[in-house]
Amino acid sequence: MTFLRLLTVALMLICTPVLAAAHGSGQHVLGVVTAIDTVHIEIKTPKGQSVSVRLTDKTQYKSKNIRRPKGPPQVGDRVVVEAEKDAGGLIAKEVHFSDSKPKTTP
Repeated sequence: MTFLRLLTVALMLICTPVLAAAHGSGQHVLGVVTAIDTVHIEIKTPKGQSVSVRLTDKTQYKSKNIRRPKGPPQVGDRVVVEAEKDAGGLIAKEVHFSDSKPKTTP
């Protein structure tokens, strides 16, 4: 029984730094796109705040439930942006989005 407890504690100590490092210094920004161009995206959060996130050539776009061709999100789309903080603000790594119109049933 003591061995099992010791093994469990050892595994928890080994795994904890890996779990903590997996997320890094990233932040998530959730909301609706209010403006977008080639270098930044403006997002209105559920609390009403406006957040600006820079876009780069390394930013990846991942769409879900989109009824239009692939590309970056448009004004009105719901987004979750995975961003990294730097001295100039937030830089988007991934932008997950779907259109804001509810699904219609046939």
